[in-house]
Amino acid sequence: MKTKKTAKEKAELLNKNKVEYKKIGNRIKELRIKAGYTALEDFAHENEIPRALYGRYEQGVNMQVSSLLTIIRAHNITIQEFFAGLP
Repeated sequence: MKTKKTAKEKAELLNKNKVEYKKIGNRIKELRIKAGYTALEDFAHENEIPRALYGRYEQGVNMQVSSLLTIIRAHNITIQEFFAGLP
């Protein structure tokens, strides 16, 4: 039987998630720069991703899996390659 998490446990989990989101955002930015795009606007425009939305992804804002898959496909890499580059 599952027990309810305390407020402290929920806060700790939220903080851990934010750290992981930031890592994913950094990986997205790293791939963009590696692909030769100095401006996120150019990458977003060429891949039909709203600029503001893409900017939030690079900042590590929580995103839908479908959005992450769109970015991975835009870089022509596999999911495994994407996550292999995370610290």
